[in-house]
Amino acid sequence: MDLLNSSSFRLMEAGLRAANLRQGVISNNIANQETPYFKRSDVSFENLLQQEMNEAMPRLRGRVTDPRHFVIGPANSIPEPVVTMDQSTVMNNNQNNVDVDSEMANMAANQIQYNSYIQQINEQIKMMRVAVEGR
Repeated sequence: MDLLNSSSFRLMEAGLRAANLRQGVISNNIANQETPYFKRSDVSFENLLQQEMNEAMPRLRGRVTDPRHFVIGPANSIPEPVVTMDQSTVMNNNQNNVDVDSEMANMAANQIQYNSYIQQINEQIKMMRVAVEGR
């Protein structure tokens, strides 16, 4: 029985990994705010996930019950987070494009998002525990 392998749990897990990656990227941007010619990076996940979910024709996927089975359809419909570098802007005289205030706001928003993912995962685990234990 795959209690922790539901599609919603896997989506929240992927969102959690993306938020974790984004925290590291934002921290790197802040740490290099004074580095000449440093270009800030950003993590894209939510818009990729939205594009995947908005596709006009849903893709069917075969159920794999044995590791020796062939995979039918997409192997993974949850996109991986993508780190992109912003080469087009310049903020400082040293050709750096890190705005500390913007990065701090992004970090606070990412922390809220991370906490909400954790809370939702904990609630799902709690519901599964109640279903299994019968309390």
